[in-house]
Amino acid sequence: MRNMDYSNYFWQDEAIRLRAIALEDWESCYESAYDTPARRFLECAIELPPTISEAKKFTEENADFSSTNRRIMFTIETLNGDIVGGINLNSIDERNGTFSIGIVIDHPYRGKGHGTRALHILLNYAFFERRLHKFNDYVLEGNEASAAMLRKVGCVQEGIRRQVFYTNGRYHDSILYGLTKDEYHDYLSKNHQTKKE
Repeated sequence: MRNMDYSNYFWQDEAIRLRAIALEDWESCYESAYDTPARRFLECAIELPPTISEAKKFTEENADFSSTNRRIMFTIETLNGDIVGGINLNSIDERNGTFSIGIVIDHPYRGKGHGTRALHILLNYAFFERRLHKFNDYVLEGNEASAAMLRKVGCVQEGIRRQVFYTNGRYHDSILYGLTKDEYHDYLSKNHQTKKE
């Protein structure tokens, strides 16, 4: 296959690219399952020990956008092809225009802005291509990194569902965040003006 020209490609920015999950991504999925604190924040629970067969099954079920669980699943990679995590568009309600996004960034790549960049790409797709209107999400109490990332893209804390998840010996709150299409458009306009000045 010849080298691709990604210079005008929607699914990337200056640092990362979103692509379909591939069968060979199973190893990355398997390795990330050993990051217990991150998995607890993602799943709001402790999972059973990971298995190679489960990682392979996950990639087989989601490869090439073949998911049957109503999630649009992506692998996040750097522009030189290093896998840094995954992101998905989920809970899509076409009638009411609402959706959610799930994201995981592998430990060595955290704190470098990859998650925020991937979130922007998917928000642009959801709001400006799919005509969805409202992004709803939550973070488990204590997940400060994800809360900060949501605020970075313009999300507003909308409330707290108290003591809804039990893990690590106690009940934890769910911190609710939201963002409308208009709010995101305003955020992008202000951010663009700031860059110009």
